[in-house]
Amino acid sequence: MAIQNIQSYSYKNIFSLQTVQFQKFCVVNSPQQIEQFKIFWIKEGSGTYNIDFKSYSFKGNTLFFLSPGQVFSVVSEKMKEIYQLSFTRDFYCLQAHDTEVACNGVLFNNVYETPFVFPSENEAEKLNFILLSLVEEFELEETAQHDMLQSLLKQFIVYSVRMKEEKDVVKENIETKLFKDFSLLVELNFTKLHSVTDYANRLGLSPKSLTKHFKKIGTQTPSDFIKSRIITEAKRLLLYTNKAIKHIAFELGFNDPAYFSRFFTKATGSSPKEFKKNYSL
Repeated sequence: MAIQNIQSYSYKNIFSLQTVQFQKFCVVNSPQQIEQFKIFWIKEGSGTYNIDFKSYSFKGNTLFFLSPGQVFSVVSEKMKEIYQLSFTRDFYCLQAHDTEVACNGVLFNNVYETPFVFPSENEAEKLNFILLSLVEEFELEETAQHDMLQSLLKQFIVYSVRMKEEKDVVKENIETKLFKDFSLLVELNFTKLHSVTDYANRLGLSPKSLTKHFKKIGTQTPSDFIKSRIITEAKRLLLYTNKAIKHIAFELGFNDPAYFSRFFTKATGSSPKEFKKNYSL
């Protein structure tokens, strides 16, 4: 049997840690739609994953982060040692802690850039110390366990944000701050608001000015950004729910299901019905 050891720790089904070690490199394949926030630390392994219908490859010591609703599937992978942290909004609310931690839209709730983080040897030692502390706290079951576990998870996330910012040289200038504010605003409102003007007004800018700011950082236009988020959600709903296409259209803010179908077809090259049929094969 390839799996040598699996250890699982859980707190009231709202926070858990799982460690898996293999006797030899083992292929794991479990396509799924993510239901909780997840942090994967692949200490030894390599592979290619599809995350929200885009392909990403990695090799070696790698961290990556998934949010509820994201679609995750394995193209290929060879695993030796992995860790998985899972938590719900009830256990740790990203929005409530974002002023302190600044991970929302950077590590999590970021469907535009899947954030892989590659720890150095020294950084890996710090993360490993936190994991060992988590295991110890899970096993103690002492008073205020919730607070202690939450504090350790927060430390893990803070270290991850620091690594991400250092390696990507994230500059908090006007454009990058605006991009983050815009992306979070879209995440909260894309099922109701579809026009650039709607978002520009909320940011205190004109649509033309917002577009100019986006050009400075070399990203897609605000209009394409909004469309991309709608299409990603449409794909999720088509593949992972049994909702009728017209109901999906209404859920995404389209009053006319026929217009939604044209919108989807133009963006993907296939109709919603064709996409559901072909991708499910």
